[in-house]
Amino acid sequence: MAGLMLLAQATAAAPATAGTTVPAPAPVEKEPFPPFNSATFASQLLWLAITFAVLYWLLKSVAIPRIGGILKARAERIAADLEQAQQAKSQSEAAVADYEKALATARANANAIAAKARDEAKAAADAERAATEAELNKKIAASEASIGAIKQRALSEVGGIAGETAAAIVNALLGADVAEGAVKSAVADVMKAGS
Repeated sequence: MAGLMLLAQATAAAPATAGTTVPAPAPVEKEPFPPFNSATFASQLLWLAITFAVLYWLLKSVAIPRIGGILKARAERIAADLEQAQQAKSQSEAAVADYEKALATARANANAIAAKARDEAKAAADAERAATEAELNKKIAASEASIGAIKQRALSEVGGIAGETAAAIVNALLGADVAEGAVKSAVADVMKAGS
């Protein structure tokens, strides 16, 4: 219809050449827009009902079950993923708790090992000190015994030296010899009085 109108306009706008006549366009009957044509209402309503029924049946039997299956599968997958995430979270929390427990145990063991090593080192040092002190005490006792023996010997010799010295002094002062027994008894009396 639009093509006819264009053709009519094109022929009307074209200049007429000499000797040719242009036939006048035939009047075109205008038909109403098909959905508004009252003569086709009944058939349109019938086809509308048939199309609606077919589309309803297709949606009900094919499309909606597929969409429902897809939504159900998606919901199940999401639920499974959430459950897996929850399990992974609980496993990671358990792993962290185990790690903290192992760390606390390791720290306690390290402290115990350090305390044991410190106690063992202290005990070894105490034992070594005691052994050294015992050895020094033995050496001190031996030295004291040696000093005591030297002192006794010196004291025993002091009496003889003192007797000789006293005899030499008396001899030098008096010019006379004194009896050895008298000098020894005088020195012994003086030593007894001094002790």
